[in-house]
Amino acid sequence: MTGKYKMADKVIEVISIYPDVHEYCKDYVSDENADFTIEISQADIDYEQKRSDEENICEGKEPVKYSAGYLEELAVYRKIAEKMIDFDTVLFHGSVVAVDGKGYLFTAKSGTGKSTHTKLWREVFGERAVMVNDDKPLLKITDNQVIAYGTPYNGKHRIGNNISVPLKAVCILERNPQNVIRKANKISVYTMLIQQIYRPADGLKLKRTLELADRLSENTDLYVLGCNMDKEAATVAYNGMKD
Repeated sequence: MTGKYKMADKVIEVISIYPDVHEYCKDYVSDENADFTIEISQADIDYEQKRSDEENICEGKEPVKYSAGYLEELAVYRKIAEKMIDFDTVLFHGSVVAVDGKGYLFTAKSGTGKSTHTKLWREVFGERAVMVNDDKPLLKITDNQVIAYGTPYNGKHRIGNNISVPLKAVCILERNPQNVIRKANKISVYTMLIQQIYRPADGLKLKRTLELADRLSENTDLYVLGCNMDKEAATVAYNGMKD
């Protein structure tokens, strides 16, 4: 099966075995000429299952047998993420919300509450707040700015839109009884940034990814937010980052 989809201003031809990925990406369909092609083999699908098994075992969990269609969705996005590096674009694990047309990316260790926090922003700011992507946005990193793009891969609740916004800030969330935000420097948050960026196995692409991570930290404001789950957390975060 074949379809074309536009993500981060690049048109991708996807050649798949199963139909699931085309349904998953339907909001990104394009009839423009493809910039590159992704083709999935059974070996790619098997790799995703093996990778999932290894991660579950490392976390002390039982391996889960996923459907071939779901695994192919993962394989497609992995290949897209690796190819996008050639266009100075990286996959980032985080939740991006835009207010008044400017994007704010929240990231944290798993289970900290990224999605819960951006939900608070939507509740506090109403129509001013628009979700870009709730899980795996693409970030195009130029010499002087970063653009955040929505993608079909937007979390288990499928919260996001096919839009792009300039990224104003990256904010690392930490649990705290009180809501307090502080500006951070590159050194203090660099490890977290690297952990949250997709890192390819290929050495040359990894080198380029690390260069882009450096540029990301230079072209956006960096913050650490200690927060609880009250709506005040959204107000404190926004007021601390908007200027």
